[in-house]
Amino acid sequence: MLDRCGGASSALTPKAGSVRELRDRVLKVDKILTRTYGRKEVGRRRTNPLDTLILTILSQNTNDANRDRAYRSLRMAYPRWEDVMGSDRRCVARAIRVGGLANIKSKRIIDALKFINGERGELSLEFLKRMTSVEADGWLSQMKGVGPKTRAIVMLFSLGMPAFPVDTHVHRVTKRIGLIGRRTSRDRAQQELGDLVPEREFYNLHINLIEHGRAICTARKPRCLICPIRLQCDYYCEVLLKGQT
Repeated sequence: MLDRCGGASSALTPKAGSVRELRDRVLKVDKILTRTYGRKEVGRRRTNPLDTLILTILSQNTNDANRDRAYRSLRMAYPRWEDVMGSDRRCVARAIRVGGLANIKSKRIIDALKFINGERGELSLEFLKRMTSVEADGWLSQMKGVGPKTRAIVMLFSLGMPAFPVDTHVHRVTKRIGLIGRRTSRDRAQQELGDLVPEREFYNLHINLIEHGRAICTARKPRCLICPIRLQCDYYCEVLLKGQT
């Protein structure tokens, strides 16, 4: 089988290509990115799942730096999650304003905390560790504003469960490569990529795709000529190379 730019293979798309072809390409991309950015492993000390949930809500529609500033500001103003739950939403919004969409996020955070406390009688998500991944995802999905990406991050980073979160970088890079269709939504992409990527590689590939999206496969001007996975990429083979001929 030729590489993506070598002939017959370059015509394949997620619709035309077989699942086996896509899985083979996932493994090639994963191997190259691991060689480029290093292997990523989940540490033995996992983050607290409730902390991860709040942090991920704060990450919506902002960058990591502003997310982290908003989280630090929130914890300085409210050392305990119980304090946040009992606070006025406008006060919480002021504490997290640097992260953007403060009014929306403050409501989501307070609503999530109230839901957890109402269901469990305490502010903790540690009980999810005793569930299966399907059960944990189902439980988290009951909270308004906690979508597939947020749930997957909590499961992967804090619960040690198989999940493949799709953020803006993962979505953009995998779409350009051709692992998902050009019109595939993030939610749909998370499902499709979860079926294509081996579970053992969920964490490693997720992190490396983000690094690649930030370093080379940027939104406006991807640096295709120095991209280590360009020969596996539809965008490079079908758009850039064809444009040069």
